Amino acid sequence: MSMILGISGSPRKQSTEYVLSEALRMMEENGQETKLFSVRGKNMGFCRHCDYCLKNKECVLQDSMQDLYPLFREAKGFVIATPVYNGSLSAQTKTIMDRTRALLAADPKALRGKVGMAIAVGGDRMGGQELAIQQMLTFYILNGVIPVSGGFFGANLGATFWSKDTLEGVKEDTEGFRSLRKTVKKFLEAVER
Repeated sequence: MSMILGISGSPRKQSTEYVLSEALRMMEENGQETKLFSVRGKNMGFCRHCDYCLKNKECVLQDSMQDLYPLFREAKGFVIATPVYNGSLSAQTKTIMDRTRALLAADPKALRGKVGMAIAVGGDRMGGQELAIQQMLTFYILNGVIPVSGGFFGANLGATFWSKDTLEGVKEDTEGFRSLRKTVKKFLEAVER
């Protein structure tokens, strides 16, 4: 059975990784196998757009992304979670998305037809969560991943959290957890189809 891959784009073990772990726990309770990949403590260079991967079908950078490429291939769905930095995604989250170029150079259909959802955690209630999620959903669309949101009335694009810059703040965000439950439900429905 293939699994659901959760990717935490936070360099810290705080709110983003906590919320992602909760999402994966909900999925496991519904019979899904999950795997969490965190950028925390990893060595991941930025994409240089050098075209080495187009010629050689692998990335010139031999770093922690090498551990993630096979997980992308194996997964039937993705949950990318990012902290909000300056009103957008973290550089680490963007790096992962950019570096899939090497994966797709080797197999242009590697992500096609899989299901993807997005989670964004910001220090402010309106800190850029929706813009960050839009960027992740755009990544999914560009690569043939089926993007899933939580639907209207509270989780339009995906799960959004207000951490108040603390782990306690995110744990107390009942509206954030409502958006997460809605998004996980829609995601699981899409995965089952």
